[in-house]
Amino acid sequence: MGTNTNRLYSALAPTITDNGIPQPKEYDVETNFEPVDPTDPSDLLKECQKVLEKRPPRLQRDFLLLKKSNLSSVSRPIKVLQWNILAQALGEWKDNFIKCPKEALNWSERKYLILEEILTYHPDILCLQEVDHYFDTFQPVLSGLGYHSTFFPKPSSPCLDVEHNNGPDGCALFFLRERFELIDTATIRLAAKMLQTNQVAIVQTLRCIETSKVFCVAVTHLKACSGWERFRSSQGCDLLQNLETITNGAGIPIIVCGDFNAEPTEDVYKLFTKSSLNLSSAYKLLSEDGQSEPPFTTWKIRPSGESCHTLDYIWYSRNAFCVNRLLNLPTEEQIGPNRLPSFHYPSDHLSLICEFSFLDQFDEC
Repeated sequence: MGTNTNRLYSALAPTITDNGIPQPKEYDVETNFEPVDPTDPSDLLKECQKVLEKRPPRLQRDFLLLKKSNLSSVSRPIKVLQWNILAQALGEWKDNFIKCPKEALNWSERKYLILEEILTYHPDILCLQEVDHYFDTFQPVLSGLGYHSTFFPKPSSPCLDVEHNNGPDGCALFFLRERFELIDTATIRLAAKMLQTNQVAIVQTLRCIETSKVFCVAVTHLKACSGWERFRSSQGCDLLQNLETITNGAGIPIIVCGDFNAEPTEDVYKLFTKSSLNLSSAYKLLSEDGQSEPPFTTWKIRPSGESCHTLDYIWYSRNAFCVNRLLNLPTEEQIGPNRLPSFHYPSDHLSLICEFSFLDQFDEC
């Protein structure tokens, strides 16, 4: 491998401590515009697989081709990956996954599992939550793979409570430079009942280079834990109001990805379904009637018991996009009795991947 590739691999060396990486000031947004030296994704994937060769086989998931995706458009679809990757400081020291061996959470290998997932599916747009290794891993590596990247940390990240942490966690949004042009970026510190909260969102307006069509993509992570349902609803209301302003009252189509920490029965989910943005949840299309969310997107075991919930979503403007394919979710048997994370999967949340096509004026999906 050439020196440019080796330069990128050096970013995957053992974790740099908080004394060795740039730490963003409170509410700072980190956006890179100049790519680092390019690397070959197939070389990096081989490197990941070599490091992981002693780990058990990873989850095998197939794409579901939707019958209704018969479009006249000849432009390439847009593949979007949504994933809460599990902040290293939280997973290793605070989340207390009692059935997950400590060795499975070692960052020196777990980072390769995360990168292997990204490289395997090679999304055009990547929306991540709980990113606490942005500077020493995700920004340099993904920049070398051709992605523009933006990071917005939580104002008071719980990662900072962990000794020898790697900085705050936050949301990160990546898109391929060869496919999209950045028009504008908005970062939002979400409010609840007129008060600013610790949760954030990134919204970017992009132009598709191939079609010249303009759209927005957003990534967010709402407040966790039961008992906070009204709080999440208020955060969701604030996010929707911001999105309506950014999209000129739904004049610009949008894709919204995130860990909402909310089941479909919660008010915040209902707010999104009834929004003036005309949004639909992509993963409902996995169900036979197209009306039900998957049975789970996260499955873990903590001292309080087993936690199996649907919390993660990809929303889209149904009058502007058509869903071509969705990545199926694994079965209970594939996940295994000790649930997630594990030696074969790096996060307690499953990645969601949706492939979109633009709807032309007279298309029906």
